[in-house]
Parts: sequence; structure tokens; C-alpha cells
Amino acid sequence: MTLDDILSPRLGQALRPNVWDAVALILVVGALVLIVYGGEQTTLPLSALDTSPVSLDPIHLPLYALRTTMRMLLAIVCSIIFTFVYAALAAKSRRAEMVLIPLLDILQSVPILGFLTFTVVFFLNLFPGQVFGAELACVFAIFTSQAWNMTFSLYQSIRNVPKDLEEASKSFHLSGWQRFWRLDVPFAMPGLIWNTMMSMSGGWFFVVASEAITVGNTTVTLPGIGSYVALGIAQQNLPAIGYAILTMLLVIIAYDQLLFRPVVAWADKFRFEQTASAAAPTSWMLDLFRRTRALRALTLPFAATNKVFSNLHVTLPQGMRFSFGSRVSSRVVDTLWLALIAVSTCYAGWRAYQFMSTTLQLADVFTAIGDGFITLARVVVLIALASLIWVPIGVWIGLRPKLAERVQPLAQFLAAFPANLAFPVFVVIIVHFGLNANIWLSPLMILGTQWYILFNVIAGASAFPTDLREAAGSFHLRGWRWWLKAILPGIFPYYITGAITASGGSWNASIVAEVASWGDTHLTARGLGSYIAQATEAGDFPRVVLGIVVMCVLVTLFNRLLWRPLYAFGERRLRLG
Repeated sequence: MTLDDILSPRLGQALRPNVWDAVALILVVGALVLIVYGGEQTTLPLSALDTSPVSLDPIHLPLYALRTTMRMLLAIVCSIIFTFVYAALAAKSRRAEMVLIPLLDILQSVPILGFLTFTVVFFLNLFPGQVFGAELACVFAIFTSQAWNMTFSLYQSIRNVPKDLEEASKSFHLSGWQRFWRLDVPFAMPGLIWNTMMSMSGGWFFVVASEAITVGNTTVTLPGIGSYVALGIAQQNLPAIGYAILTMLLVIIAYDQLLFRPVVAWADKFRFEQTASAAAPTSWMLDLFRRTRALRALTLPFAATNKVFSNLHVTLPQGMRFSFGSRVSSRVVDTLWLALIAVSTCYAGWRAYQFMSTTLQLADVFTAIGDGFITLARVVVLIALASLIWVPIGVWIGLRPKLAERVQPLAQFLAAFPANLAFPVFVVIIVHFGLNANIWLSPLMILGTQWYILFNVIAGASAFPTDLREAAGSFHLRGWRWWLKAILPGIFPYYITGAITASGGSWNASIVAEVASWGDTHLTARGLGSYIAQATEAGDFPRVVLGIVVMCVLVTLFNRLLWRPLYAFGERRLRLG
């Protein structure tokens, strides 16, 4: 009997489909059918949106949910690609970091209406007369609410890789490419996954503005849960709002069980620790695919390709250093690089000034700046309150994997809850009791963004090494000493990432939070968000640009003066390993 005679029956048995293959095949085929059906709707002419307007009949909600989910999944794929390219350049290149990180601060502070104002017409003209152009505009708007958080997460993780792991990668003579895929990405994976979930929920938060787009005289309404909610609010239809909330909950549970829960369970193997995890997260979906035979065999070529891809011996540029043989030459290059940045910034500022100066006066600038400081005060107070509440809760959840599994879909649903759905409650209460809208509309700003802090703290506590927890126990650290000496330093980089994105998200949310309406009742709180929202509705593009510029400047200065020093302190003093 030869070796082939022995291996052939075993190979045939390994490839023979079992009952788990049948179940998994049904799920895969069902997902593909839904994707193809939803994709066909994007090929219709733009006039189809007028002939088949959005209806509040709940029978249409399954199709609306499919369309919205497809847009969000496409946006999250684009966000992942953007994250790997942008964060890697910023973390690996000193000169690129000088440009990319401040630019990222600016991008996350630009409100979604700011992107929509200048991109809707572009995408509609890119595919004239087709729904596909409007779909791309919507996907791009959702992308702008997802990508920045994920990029900050990957950047933070790459910058905080433990030093002993860096030394190990050097001893194995890994190239820059190999180190990125075999060290940086695996180390960043737990935090990146939790931030991807948060970004997915953040997309829900802005989906109303993304699907029901009104910029000046241009109005585009795409079928989806967001446009359904916007119509329900306009018509004061409480049952429709309830149907939308129920549909959102079901969709979030579905993609949590089918997508995120398996990924979280799979990524547990990337946790940085020397001892085994006490309670690893589980997923019935992941277990199902692990029990299949034929489907797993079909993935072998992809696994082999991934192995070859990650093992390529490619030497990446280290810090974009142009070596000319002396430190003086390097300083000259740095000076030229900084000069180029300064010239580009001045040119962009000059063009913005030329655009605004034709219609705006100095008084308009002071008005926008004053409104900006009012919104800044709201952001500072709300971030401080959210931190006091969610840091302890996030640590408690993150240190208990089984509890995190149960809380995960609930947290995603709360993070996805659009502020617009809370408008009826806030507007009715404020009007009924005669409350000050400048104060009581403020909680709407943090309604969706506070979860950035919770998700990042959960990610940090989940990634906190078990051996460090055991060491803290052996030194009898308890109470405040345990918080100050063990867990807070361990989660600090994650918290800073969450706080930065929560701060930027709160500025973004001010666009919808400072202007609330319910039917014919409209409430406005003074601030930069309402300034931009009113200018956008009126099609006043110079004031839209002015509001966006003021917001970007305030957010960038706030990050430079507070969050970046704390970020550097975490890298310098609180780094694991």
C-alpha cells in the first residue's frame, strides 16, 4: 500500500460536504442574492426616485433596510482600505505624519453637511440621470462618518506596539512589509474591530442626513431607513418612527451575529499576553464555518495567497528619510518639506478668503467664531461627563468577555440610534416646560458620539493582558491604586483615541443637534452647528465655508493643545512592553 492509497481516502473524506456545509451554503447564497437584488436598484434612472417616492408603509421597510445596509457595508469596506493606507503612512513616516494627522483632525471635524454640500453635485454629474450617482454621494457621506475613527485606532495601535515585540521582529529580520502584516496589524486588530463596529453604528447616526439630502435647490431622497425616518419626522408619524427603530434593531442584531461577533471571536487570538485568556469570546457563526468541510477547503487558496502576500520581503521607506550623507542634508529636506506645507496651507487659506470675502463682512467672521466657542463649551462639558460615566462601565464590561458578548449588540444599537429619533421627545419636553433650548438640546450632540469612548475603553480593557492583571493581583493592588497603577495606564491610549473621535463626532453632530424639529415646531440653539445647518438649508455657500473653516480651526487647535500632548504622554510613559 502506497502513501497515496492512505492519503486519498482521508483527503476525499476531508472534502466531502457535511450538514454544516449545507447550512453555511444557504447563508452565503442568501447573502449573495440580497446583494445582487439590492445592487440592481442602483442601475435605475434617477427619475425612478420621483415615480416611486419613499412611503411610510412598513411593508417597504425590509427593502429600505437592505438598501441602507448595503450602503453602509460598502462605506465600511472603503473605510477599511482608507484606514490601512492612511494610518500606515502616518505611523511609519515622520514627514507624512506632519501632514496627515493634522489633516485627519480637520477631516473628522468637517460636518457631514459640509461634505454633502460640495460632493452631491459632483457625483450626480459623474453619472447623470442615474441613481448610481446619488448612491455614490450617499456612500461617500457615510464613509466620512466612519473612516476617521478607524484610522485613529490603527494609527494609535501601530504607534504603541510593545518594544519587546519590535525587538523580536528585528531579531527575525522582518522587512517593513512583513512587520506591518505580521506584527502591526495583528496587534491592532482587537481595537480596530471594536472601532469598526463603532464606525458602523456611527454611519447609522448620520444615515438620515445621507439619504435625505437637501443642499440649496438640489433635493435627493434615496429609499432607505434614513429617508423613512426623515419623512416620519416631517409628518409627525410616531408609529412610523417606532417601525424604523424596530427595523434598525433587527438589522443591527443580524449583522452583529453574522459579521461582527465572528470577527471578534476570531480576533481574540491576536491579544497581546503571555498567558491564555480566561474566557475567550465565542460565535455560533464562526463555529458553524469551522465545522464545514467543503467550504473550508475552498478557502485554502485564499489562505495561501494571504500567506504569500504577508511574507513578501519588501523594504518599505522608513520615515521617508532622504539620506544625502549628513544630518545637515536631512535638516534641509525637513525645512523644504515644512516650507511646502506652509505654502500649501497659505494658498488654501487665500483661496477660501477670496471665495468668502465677496459677500461676507468682518462681523460675519466674529459671529461664526462666537458661535464656535459656544459649541466648544458644549463639547468640553459633554466629553467630560461622558468620560466620567463610560470609562468605569467600559472597563467593567471589557474585563468580562462573556458580558461583552451580551452587551455588544445593545451597545451597537445605542450607538446607531440617530439623534433625529429623539427629536420628538426633546422638542415636546422643551416646549411643554418652557426650557432653554440652548441648554437642553445639548445632550443630542453626545447621544451618538459618547459610544466612541465606551467602545474604545471596552477594546482597551479587552486587550489588557491577563498576565498584567495577575501581576496586579499578586501585588495586592485594590481600589484606587488598581485604577491608577494598572487599568487606567493600560487603557489610556485607547481612551485618548475614543475621546478624540468623540470630540470630533460631537462637533459633527452639532449640525443636527442644535437645530431640532418635530412637524411644524422648530427649535434652534445658538452655536456653530446651527450656523452651518441654516446656511446649508439656505444655499449660502460662503457662510457654509466660513462655518466649516471656523470649526476645523477650533477642532485642530483643541486637539493640538490637549489631545495630542496626552497622546504623546501615553506613547512615552504608558506603553506596554
